[in-house]
Amino acid sequence: MTDRGEPTEHVIQPAELDWIEGGQPYSALFDDFYFSSVDGPAETRHVFLQPNRLAERFAALTPTPGRAARFTLGETGFGSGRNFLTTWQLWQQTAPAGAELHYISVEKHPFTRADLERTLALWPELAPLAQALLAVYPPLAGPGFHRLNLDSGRVRLTLIFDDASTGLDQLLPSAHPDFKDRGPKIDAWFLDGFTPARNPGIWTQALFETLANLSHTGTTLATFTSAGTVRRGLEQAGFTTTKHSGFGLKREMLSARYQPPTTKPDESASPYRWHGRPPLPWPLVDRPVTPATRRALVIGGGLAGCHSARALAERGWLVALLERHPRVASEASGNPQGLLYAKLSPKPSPAASFNTLSLIYAQNHYRPFWQKGAEFGAACGVLQLAQSQAAETTQHQIARTLTSDELARAVTPEEASQLAGLPLPHSGLYFPRAGWLDPAAVCRALVDHPNIDVGSGTEVAQLTYEKETWHALDGAGQRLAEAPIAVLANARSVTQFEPTGALPLKAIRGQVTELPASIESERLQVALCAEGYLAPAHSGTHCVGATFNLNDPEPEPRVSDHQTNLETLAQFGPEIAGLFRDQRAEAVSGRVAFRCATPDYLPLVGPVPDREAFLEDFASLRKDARLDIPRAGRYWPGLFVNVGHGSRGLAYTPLSAELLAAHITGEPSPLGRTLTEALHPGRFLIRDLMRKRV
Repeated sequence: MTDRGEPTEHVIQPAELDWIEGGQPYSALFDDFYFSSVDGPAETRHVFLQPNRLAERFAALTPTPGRAARFTLGETGFGSGRNFLTTWQLWQQTAPAGAELHYISVEKHPFTRADLERTLALWPELAPLAQALLAVYPPLAGPGFHRLNLDSGRVRLTLIFDDASTGLDQLLPSAHPDFKDRGPKIDAWFLDGFTPARNPGIWTQALFETLANLSHTGTTLATFTSAGTVRRGLEQAGFTTTKHSGFGLKREMLSARYQPPTTKPDESASPYRWHGRPPLPWPLVDRPVTPATRRALVIGGGLAGCHSARALAERGWLVALLERHPRVASEASGNPQGLLYAKLSPKPSPAASFNTLSLIYAQNHYRPFWQKGAEFGAACGVLQLAQSQAAETTQHQIARTLTSDELARAVTPEEASQLAGLPLPHSGLYFPRAGWLDPAAVCRALVDHPNIDVGSGTEVAQLTYEKETWHALDGAGQRLAEAPIAVLANARSVTQFEPTGALPLKAIRGQVTELPASIESERLQVALCAEGYLAPAHSGTHCVGATFNLNDPEPEPRVSDHQTNLETLAQFGPEIAGLFRDQRAEAVSGRVAFRCATPDYLPLVGPVPDREAFLEDFASLRKDARLDIPRAGRYWPGLFVNVGHGSRGLAYTPLSAELLAAHITGEPSPLGRTLTEALHPGRFLIRDLMRKRV
C-alpha cells in the first residue's frame, strides 16, 4: 500500500500481487495480505466504520448557513478500495439527502485497473459501487491527486498516488509551521498501511504530525494495528488512543481521538532557520469570506464560466451567469470542433503534472457528453504525431513514464496509420480515451441546470463591492445581478475591472478553417495534432487550425490565415494533404477567436489578490527573496478568477472549476498544494517582487 520513501519519483510503481487460493491478492512487495480472507467488508466495518461511529455521525449531518452538510474522511492505503466502497455503501444507507462525502486516500503502489477489477469481484454485495469506481479509476500516469466524482456528486473521492507522508503533506495549506493547521480538516481517519513489522516506513512520526495538522478537535481515527510504536506516535502527536478487540485472529486494534495541545509555543524560542528559500503563506486568505447564503455571480459564458457555474450549482449554489453575447460560448469557446488533449512531458514539473491530471480528469468528465451522441463530439482517440527524430525520442520518453498505456502509448507509423484509417508517415503518441468536442454544445449543456440562471446579451460594465456583496452593473449603472461571491471567467476582458486590471494576461489570435469532407476524408477515424490539428468529419465538415498570432487584434478571418491552415496539413503527410488539395483559401470558411493566456501558460484559478496590500505586505521580498514573511495574503473578499486557459480550455477548465469550487466552499482541494500555488492568481505578484519588477 504506502510507505515512507525518498523524494517523489516521476514514475509510479504499481502493486506487485500474487494471487493465492480463492483469488485473494497478496503483496509480493511487503509479503503481507491486503485484507482478511474471511470477510473483507466485515473487517472494514469492525476495524474502521464502527470505532469511528460513522453510521450515527453520517445520519446526524445537517447543513449550516452558506455551507452544505459535509463529512471528510482520510485514509492511508487505498489498496483494493474495499474500505472506500464499504464506507460509500454506509453513506448511501445513512446520510441525509444533499450531504457531501469527501474521501481522501493516499496510495504509493496502486492497483492496476485489471487487478482492481479482479479483486473487487470477490465482494458481490459491493458490485454496483465497484463498477462505478472502475469506470472512473485513473490510469497510472505518475504521482498526483485524482478527483473522482461519484454518486451524482454526493461522493467525491480524491486518490493521491504518492508516498503517504509526501502525499498527505500536500493537503496542508502551507508548508510554513505557523500555518500548517489552516485549511479544510479531516473528520475521521483510517490508517490501513501494512503491518509496522513489514512496512515500518509508513508509520513515522512525521506522518502522525501531518495527521494532527489535518485534524480538528474531536477528529477520530481507527487502525487495525495496536503496535506500541504506533500508539506512542499518535499520542505524541495529540491523539488519545484506546485499545479494542481486533478482527478475526487479530487480538487488538486501536481507535483514537484528536485533542489539540492547549499550551502555546514559547515566543522566546529561536526563529525558524531555513535551508534555501522559506515557505511563504501568501496563497492563504487572511480573512476568508463565509457567506450566509450559497449564491454566486459568474461573469463570462465560455468553457471556464460555464464549468465554474456548473461546479457550484451541483454543490447546491444558486448561480447567476452573465454573458455579453446572445449565446454562451460565442468567443474562444465557440469553435465548431476542439480537441481534448494535453502536452505531456517526460520531465517532472508543475506544468507537466497539471497537464496530465487535467487530461485524466477531463476524459472522465466528458464521457457522459460523448455517450449522449454525436452532437457533443466523439471519443475517437487523438494521435499526437512526431515530425522529427527529437520529437519521437521525447514521445518515447513520455511513454516510459506511464505505468500503463491507458492514458497514452507510443505508436509506429504503421500503427498510427491503422488507427487513423489513412496512411501516416510519422510515429506518435496515441491517446485512446481522448477525442474531439463541440465546445458550444458542451457549454449549453453545462448551464442547463435548475440552479443556474443565464443572463445572455448582458454586458457588465462595472463591478462594485458594497455591504459584503458584489454588484454587476451595466453601462448606465443599473444592477444586473448581485451575490456575496463573484467569479470572473471572461478571459482577457477581466482586466476591465479595477480589482483585476493588473493581472498579466495576453490575447492570442487564432483562426480555424472549415473544410468540406469527401468520401476519402471521412475515412479519418481519429483526431490528428502536431503544430495544428485536424478533426474527423462531422456533419460533412472538418475543422483544421489554429493559427497562433500574438499582438494581432484583427477579429475577421483572413485568406492568408486560411492558407496557413491549409499548408499545415502537410505535417500530417502527403496522403492527408492530398485529400484537400483542391481547396482554395479564398473559398473556404472559418472563424477567429482570441485565446487568453498567462506568461507561464498556466491558468489563474483562485482568489483575487489586493494588489496594493500585497505590495505593502511583501515589499521586503524586493531586498531579499529568502526572507521569512509569516503572513497570509490580503485578497478582495469573495472575488475569484478562472481565466488564462489558452488553447487548452477543454482540458483545463473542468479540473480548474473543481479547484475554484474548493476555494469558494472550503472543501478539500482536488489538487495538492504545489499545483494550487502554481495556478494561484497571486503568484505573479510574488514573483515580480522577488525579481524587483514592481
